[in-house]
Amino acid sequence: MVSKKIQSRIVKQMHLKPGMTVDELVEEMGGAGVIGAGNVARAVDIVTEMFGDPDYTVFLALSGPLVPSGMRLIFTDLIRGGYVNAIVTNGANMVHDLVEAMGGHHLVGSLKEDDRKLLKSGINRAYDIFMESHVFTDLEKHLNKILDSIPEEKRIGIPIHGLLEEIGLRLRDEDSILYNAARHGVPIFSPGLLDSMLGIPLWMYTKRSRLELNPIKDFDRLAKVVYDAKKAGAIILGGGTPKHHTLYVNTLREGLDAAIQISSATPEDGSLSGAPLTEAISWGKVKGDKIATVTGDITIIFPVVVAAALERLSKEDVVKS
Repeated sequence: MVSKKIQSRIVKQMHLKPGMTVDELVEEMGGAGVIGAGNVARAVDIVTEMFGDPDYTVFLALSGPLVPSGMRLIFTDLIRGGYVNAIVTNGANMVHDLVEAMGGHHLVGSLKEDDRKLLKSGINRAYDIFMESHVFTDLEKHLNKILDSIPEEKRIGIPIHGLLEEIGLRLRDEDSILYNAARHGVPIFSPGLLDSMLGIPLWMYTKRSRLELNPIKDFDRLAKVVYDAKKAGAIILGGGTPKHHTLYVNTLREGLDAAIQISSATPEDGSLSGAPLTEAISWGKVKGDKIATVTGDITIIFPVVVAAALERLSKEDVVKS
């Protein structure tokens, strides 16, 4: 028997039936309420609140090969739907968004292929995602044309989010993250942009034309987003710099009001990437009342969380009407 001093409830056994919707599945997971299923259900509750409350400013932190893994349109649709207000990302996801925007593709590969043979065949591999290596040469040429079209005075002292906005405004792919962010006023912050396949091309461009990045100016815009927020929420996918940057800047307002984290990293090595959101409470990065840490594959879990949250919101809209 559970002590009366400890709040608890019985684990409800999950019941699956034909024709279940995503949210109905998540409701069953929430009924169980434990292990990964319970964490996913809590994450859906929090995301639904963030998406449904206009007082929330929502940060989306992206790390890992999320665009190459097929999640590009999920992020684009969240921007178009007005569900996210700022993006903090590694440089790689913006590289791969640009690759798709210029007509390139990501290919389904195999772990069985010999990497030496892939090199000779002009194929780059990221786990089981293949890319033809010529796309990066094509990307450099495409990027140079875009940079040339930006007036020189704008290229001097430009913050990284400003550069990404200028690039986005010059794209024509309506499914692009950069294209939609630029047109919907969603700033994209990428403090590690140079640590991507754009780094060397940007450096080489400075050898023939003027381009001066000023990342300190990114904090001006980022701080404004934080200070203007009535409530601040975050969806953190993966770890690394995007996770830390999102958490760190919100210490300016004594922490995020709500946050979820999905990551396959574990906390045993003491790194930030694997740290649960509860650890961020000790740093004043989150307030801790509404947080959920889900350990697992982002490409599996995040689509479920978003689909369930949007389904729940659509049901609420029907009730209200």
